[in-house]
Amino acid sequence: MSRETARPNIVLIVCDQLRGDCLGAAGHPDVKTPYLDTLAAEGALFENAYSACPSCIPARAALLTGRSQEHHGRVGYQDGIDWRYDHYLAEELGNAGYQTACVGKMHVHPPRLACGFQTLKLHDGYIGHYRHADTPYWQNQAVSDDYMRDMRDRLGASFDVNGSGVENNSWIAHPWIYEERYHPTNWVVDESIRFLETRDRTRPFFLTASFVRPHPPFDAPQSYFDGYYDRDLRAPACGDWDDTAATERDGMVLDSVHGCRDAELRRQAMAGYYACITHVDHQIGRLVTALENDGTYADTVVVFTSDHGEMLFDHSLFRKVLPYEGSAHIPLIVRAGKRVMAGRGAEAVPAGGRRVRGVVELRDIMPTLLDFAGAPVPDTVDGVSLAAAALGTGAVGRPYLHGEHARDREQSNHYIVTRNDKYIWFSQSGREQYFRLDEDPREEHDAIRDPACAERIALLRSLLAEELAGRREGFVESGSLVAGRPVSPYLG
Repeated sequence: MSRETARPNIVLIVCDQLRGDCLGAAGHPDVKTPYLDTLAAEGALFENAYSACPSCIPARAALLTGRSQEHHGRVGYQDGIDWRYDHYLAEELGNAGYQTACVGKMHVHPPRLACGFQTLKLHDGYIGHYRHADTPYWQNQAVSDDYMRDMRDRLGASFDVNGSGVENNSWIAHPWIYEERYHPTNWVVDESIRFLETRDRTRPFFLTASFVRPHPPFDAPQSYFDGYYDRDLRAPACGDWDDTAATERDGMVLDSVHGCRDAELRRQAMAGYYACITHVDHQIGRLVTALENDGTYADTVVVFTSDHGEMLFDHSLFRKVLPYEGSAHIPLIVRAGKRVMAGRGAEAVPAGGRRVRGVVELRDIMPTLLDFAGAPVPDTVDGVSLAAAALGTGAVGRPYLHGEHARDREQSNHYIVTRNDKYIWFSQSGREQYFRLDEDPREEHDAIRDPACAERIALLRSLLAEELAGRREGFVESGSLVAGRPVSPYLG
């Protein structure tokens, strides 16, 4: 820790679209994540972490403001809406004396909005909204994206980040066609290490390293594809409620939520997704080594998470926005350095790391990091600090979480999840589902009509009605849920 402040440094590592089960530490049978597994073994793995609104923009609003979706107002995906909030995570840490930097994906609007970061090296990936001809010049990705500018300087004007032919929201997979060192995953760590090398040594630092991958395109370097391409991978989850007819109907549309009906293309996509994860993992290893070489690893809190997951053909579905585990369940690891733990009077980490079962959400990261920094938590924050739970000196008390995602089709949904079960309500059709996660973690049996579960389902339904009472959409009348109300991705 900085001798001047005795406060820990903080590194927040964020992936885009990484499922909560896709870690070796989480027991995945195929994905190899040795560096993340080490962080989990030296810290705490939160086994029931969720993205309450599982797509990029609302998830990042929760992460950067500490607010619930009801209060930051983004209950679905919509580009081009200005971010206007009173308190941001980086802003509060900057006010507390931290040097703050973000490298990689922000996905805010306008695209160079700093959100309190004093240094910003941006790469948001391929976002169509910022590539349109009518986009203001200064917002266009060709101008605002630092990675794209760097690659054109190194490789010439012909550089094409999508040159391998893969799509940014699809299941097409193909290895990266340039040298590995030019991949955006490597670039995030290159620039993060450069920040560590050139930072102000009189202050603690807050660094966010934010990767676009494993969000499509599935384009890891060839060597990472080689590790998965010919392996016999675990089959996607298959339940008694799957809509395979929708997959047959829509399963060759690249951006459909109904997956892909071609078995070989599904296998290739899974291999590409896992390859991107292992590639990110190895680059995180580079970042950890840089912290060790910098002499600050023992004084640093490292947090790893993702904005949301990826269905990856579970239940014949693909992408995010859905309330199921593949989409809404995310990884969360908190690893405090030895001197940080000693300063907080923390218990020794048990062999294999701590496992925390309480239900947590992205909004909890801001108060957690402010807690570690000894900084005040603004009264706009809805999340709770997980620092004590991560250090073994406390617990997480949230009994349940309300999540949702608004869409203009049948996928608009709300869910109530606990550490043991989940109730889902689709707001346009009124369809309900219920899963006993403690017995059925892959959600393969929809128990909504099981008589033994009726009382429990009624309780969770009533909790959802309480959460939605008073919402402007009119989801609740006389204490009961009402389907078919118009929805919008932004509450204002």
